[in-house]
Amino acid sequence: MNTALWITASVLALLFLMAGLMKISQPREKLAASGMAWAEDFSPGLVKATGAVEALGALGLILPAALGIAPALAAWAALGLAATMLGATVVHLRRKEAKALPVSLVLFLLAAVVAWGRFGPYAF
Repeated sequence: MNTALWITASVLALLFLMAGLMKISQPREKLAASGMAWAEDFSPGLVKATGAVEALGALGLILPAALGIAPALAAWAALGLAATMLGATVVHLRRKEAKALPVSLVLFLLAAVVAWGRFGPYAF
């Protein structure tokens, strides 16, 4: 199970790092035009802050445990990313964006599983 948690955390880290860097590096208008219509409802600063949270969460999933420096932070990063995806689910529900819901829910579930495993029976 430890291997499965590492693989899941690695996939999540890659996805959240890519998504976060995209939100940080691109203007809100370009994000909205590329399919992230929700960005129109938020200030540019909040979109960039969301990207920063995602990128830092991605790093937090892997680096603490891999470096052996405060490895318990990986569980907290997973919990934070799960909370972020709950927020994304609420935004998509309010905007009636049914196509975006499955992705948000799957990412939430994967992050929640990693948090459960790292807080619980497979903690570092």
